[in-house]
Amino acid sequence: MKLTSKQKDVLGSIRELTMQQGESPTSYRLHKYLVSKGANESMKSVMQVIEALEKKDLITRDENKRIYLVENENYGNAQNVFSIPLYGLASCGEALAYADDNIADDFLQISKSLFRKAQPEKLFAVKALGDSMNKDGINDGDYVIFEKAEGQNELEGKIVVAVINGMATIKRYKNMGKGIIGLFPHSTNDAHHPIYLSEVDTVYIAGIFRKVLPVKFISL
Repeated sequence: MKLTSKQKDVLGSIRELTMQQGESPTSYRLHKYLVSKGANESMKSVMQVIEALEKKDLITRDENKRIYLVENENYGNAQNVFSIPLYGLASCGEALAYADDNIADDFLQISKSLFRKAQPEKLFAVKALGDSMNKDGINDGDYVIFEKAEGQNELEGKIVVAVINGMATIKRYKNMGKGIIGLFPHSTNDAHHPIYLSEVDTVYIAGIFRKVLPVKFISL
């Protein structure tokens, strides 16, 4: 089914709100969300798009004016998509500012098919900055998906996002022995060097690498 760009934007926003809030949005809430994303749309214009999507049987509204996605052959199953928090930037070079664990900058909509064995509530994303991990396919600007490392002790050789004194970096973890932890780059750029830490330093392994979503595959 062919949709206009405006109809695609509105339909995508309905899905985002449904996934983030766990309930279907009203037209008013949808309009506010679109405006917050920078859309220059009047309420009347949004209502016209909603009515057009209803006629295409892609959404429906109840007596309380809440909007529901319709699962049919024209639109994928929204229940197969879940929302994960997107925290701040994590450097693939030196450590960079990292968002508070309880405050997400935004959310990513991810298909469950990409993470069949993972628990969605344990996943989070950061946006990579730099090229120190490009040999592992993590490039500047990519979204990198991690699983929370809490309770996991097997970190040796794994790519992790480490938070050091409130700063974050993506590196490969290695226990060097004698109380030394090494966080190693894997890059075509020789300017990058390992970070060496003591086991007594304030270092928090926030997550273990699960997947990279290259920006070239993502509509920005």
